[in-house]
Amino acid sequence: MKDKVVVVTGAGNGIGKATALLLARLGAKVVVNDLGSSGNGEGQAAGPANQVVGEIVAAGGQAVADTHSVATREGAASIIQTAVDRFGRIDGVVNNAGILRDRIFHKMNEDEWRAVIDVHLHGSYFVSRAAAPFFKDQESGVMVHMTSTSGLIGNFGQANYAAAKLGMTALSKSIALDMARFNVRSNCIAPFAWSRLIGTLPSETEAEKQRLARMQSMKPEQVAAVAAFLISDDSAEINGQVLAVRGNEVMVMSQPRPLVSVHSATGWDQESLRTHALPAIKRAFTPLERSPEVFSWDPV
Repeated sequence: MKDKVVVVTGAGNGIGKATALLLARLGAKVVVNDLGSSGNGEGQAAGPANQVVGEIVAAGGQAVADTHSVATREGAASIIQTAVDRFGRIDGVVNNAGILRDRIFHKMNEDEWRAVIDVHLHGSYFVSRAAAPFFKDQESGVMVHMTSTSGLIGNFGQANYAAAKLGMTALSKSIALDMARFNVRSNCIAPFAWSRLIGTLPSETEAEKQRLARMQSMKPEQVAAVAAFLISDDSAEINGQVLAVRGNEVMVMSQPRPLVSVHSATGWDQESLRTHALPAIKRAFTPLERSPEVFSWDPV
């Protein structure tokens, strides 16, 4: 990790901050990017990024603050340029910046939809795209994208967030396929950890309170350890994967593949689909579950 230059977006708090601090301790030069907005994306302040940089420098590391928005092409290009101007190169990107604007689907408005898509999905694209030419020319580079089980599995009131996060996994896989020839890797992490965004989730029912209690036991530093490993050369054989990090557990998440198939030599109609196809394939249907129902055990 020594002397690698890594951009971490959304690094003013939570997982991003823990990742930036760990990368710096391991010898990386870190661009601490944070817009300084609230959890729903409103406002802007330099304080969070500057505070993390101050902690890194005080501990003997090297870092520079950046407050550009990931949600525009120009902002993302400026983030990567900050790394190149300050440290002379770019070796890794951790796409961690995010906001939440939860709303049950039939009440979600266009602004809530677009704001979340812009930061998570467009932001990951813009930052990755800005770094890609540098990675291609130097024939090395790593991207780590923070996805979510809200997209991989599902959750209530998060259609915008889930769509963005699942889109990020497809983006990561496409980057891995397109850029493997240039020795560039791209992977996703689905993190479980307490953060200010998690703190905005409702905690009214007993089940919700228990879920938040479990989340509070899982630390950003546990996710940061895996993110730093994926940036390092030690993970050279990992590409195009989705890892879930839940406390001290690290899981490889499945990616869509055919489960069962059914064939009709004469084609299908409504009757044959109902009487033949449906009974044959329904055993492979994915249950309509949410993330808390799939991950129902206490974290290790």
